[in-house]
Amino acid sequence: MNDILIAGQSNPVVISVAITTMKSILKLRYFFSVITLLASVYHPRSMAQPTIGVATAGNQSVLYFAPPQLNYILQSTTNLGSSNWVTAGDAVFVTAATISNTSPAKFFRLFYTNPPAGMVLIPPGSFTIGNSIADSDITDAAPTNVYISAYYMDINLVTLSQWQSVYTYATDLGYVFTNAGVGKAPDHPVLAVNWFDCVKWCNARSQQAALAPVYYTDAGLTQVYTNGDSGASIYANWAANGFRLPTEAEWEKAARGGLSGRRFPWGNLISESQANYVGMTNLYSYDLGPNGTNAIGLIGGYPYTSPVGSFDVNGYGLYDMAGNAFAWCWDRYGGPPYQTGSPYLGGTDPRGPDSTNTRRVLRSGSWDFGAARLARSAYRNFFNQANTTNNIGFRCVRGL
Repeated sequence: MNDILIAGQSNPVVISVAITTMKSILKLRYFFSVITLLASVYHPRSMAQPTIGVATAGNQSVLYFAPPQLNYILQSTTNLGSSNWVTAGDAVFVTAATISNTSPAKFFRLFYTNPPAGMVLIPPGSFTIGNSIADSDITDAAPTNVYISAYYMDINLVTLSQWQSVYTYATDLGYVFTNAGVGKAPDHPVLAVNWFDCVKWCNARSQQAALAPVYYTDAGLTQVYTNGDSGASIYANWAANGFRLPTEAEWEKAARGGLSGRRFPWGNLISESQANYVGMTNLYSYDLGPNGTNAIGLIGGYPYTSPVGSFDVNGYGLYDMAGNAFAWCWDRYGGPPYQTGSPYLGGTDPRGPDSTNTRRVLRSGSWDFGAARLARSAYRNFFNQANTTNNIGFRCVRGL
């Protein structure tokens, strides 16, 4: 027996669904659902409101969310009189959220997160990291299940203009950078910045925005990292709300845009209408080309980057998650056998292997590489953290 009660008020802004399991003496399988609309200051009135429905399927309950869904988190509580709403960790997202009827009685809501300007929400949940489609040349990315907490990510790679604005602010505060950064134009990705420079820049961006810096030079997290490169030990305060580099697992989840088992952020084939890379149709059956350097990158001369946002977004609303410029990640690189902390061992919010090697993970692909190199969501590369080239950039993330 399913009963659904819908109640509302003017300008409802957060949608809650209560799913309660009741056991009768005779059948033990009765199911009761309540859908309630609640008001909240966290959702702008001008925004379209998502719709939500619930249905039963065997011993499961399925919550269906209609668009728009970006920037919402599914939360749950056992008591509507309490303010203790938490991320619904027992929800499995495919095209809907599936929750076992055997779970304790809970209320659920879609919570609008109000992302910072220029960023989007990457929702919490599990995904399959790695080479799940068994491309034969990817041997260091064994597929496994990883749970990632919610976070915000820059919609675009950091541009030259954005870099220069924070760089000027930072140097006035006493920050010291090894590289000043270069780029073909203000709206193109900044290039030629090493891993250390990007980490320092993240701290400066945090301070400029009156947020807590993430990176420090001491384990006690008292000395904000502002200068020094090779040989420096960098410690991260993962609880801080400032800007930082994504972990490798965060990057791959974001790149996939909610899709699973796909070679690229949009599917299994690639063309130069979808990303800035070098076409090589004679080498890769999934490369539709055309051959050679992408025409959009040739505009304006070398280096052959394109303006950020030149191609379609992925499922999370992100640009250039394949091609244009490589992107630094936080993690140290490690192949099999995987060390403690590797995302390829699974777990929750992995942050890379425990090691002292100087190779940091690069993702995304670039204007001077083919479709097989890094443009694929599972393909990994690395570079010495103190070095750089004219095809490496980055983007930032933030915790909620």
